Amino acid sequence: MHAFLAWMRERNYSERTAESREVYLRMFIAWCDERGITRPQEVTRPIIERYQRYLFLYRKKDGEPLSNRSQHTRLTPIRAWFRWLMKSNRLLYNPAADIDMPRMERRLPKHVLTTGEAEQVLNTPDLQTDAGVRDRAILETLYSTGMRRMELVGLKLFDVDLERGTLMIRLGKGKKDRMVPIGERALAWIARYRDEVRPQWALAQDDGILFLTMQGEALSLNRLTQMVRDYIEAAQIGKQGSCNLFRHTMATLMLENWSDTYLQR
Repeated sequence: MHAFLAWMRERNYSERTAESREVYLRMFIAWCDERGITRPQEVTRPIIERYQRYLFLYRKKDGEPLSNRSQHTRLTPIRAWFRWLMKSNRLLYNPAADIDMPRMERRLPKHVLTTGEAEQVLNTPDLQTDAGVRDRAILETLYSTGMRRMELVGLKLFDVDLERGTLMIRLGKGKKDRMVPIGERALAWIARYRDEVRPQWALAQDDGILFLTMQGEALSLNRLTQMVRDYIEAAQIGKQGSCNLFRHTMATLMLENWSDTYLQR
């Protein structure tokens, strides 16, 4: 397993993907160990099918079964691992090659904000404080671009093009760069934060990360998630969510606006 994870990192897989696969591979290895299976060469297709059935029958602490999506997520690293084992000549055949994976249900987001609700959340930060100005800029950026939280925490000063009204997202999903449009209001809040707040927090060895903490460090993913969640709750709109809520809202409103324009034509 460790050799497989090292291979993934050498091939530039994200650390998050490697860590997730390790968690689910350890679960599978522990299940095998309980049944006296200690070497990959001992794993056969019937054994993997037994593990599939184990996941299907498994019940969480609340008594609920694993969703098809959760079962799929736990099986995908196993399939990838055995494919690598065969390609690296550690196995003569791949016992996971033709297993039938659970069908993934297509789920819509539970909550999406209306325009009014989004504005209510955006107006929640206390603009009398430096942190409030930064947080308003962050919320406006999420709402205007629909970018992912990992992409936002990695933004740098030179990724923002005020003249063209664009953001350059580097090494986003799939390790690819892409340029996205951003609205004038979001740019105005970014500019205010950049000019009034950021210089007070930046350290002498400034690496150019756009959104900083008061200690001059980049925001962590967990801190960003909790911050956005707190503002949504403080807005008292009766909905819950975090960064993805803005992402889904932006996509939904964009689609609705396009549909309205198309119908008017």
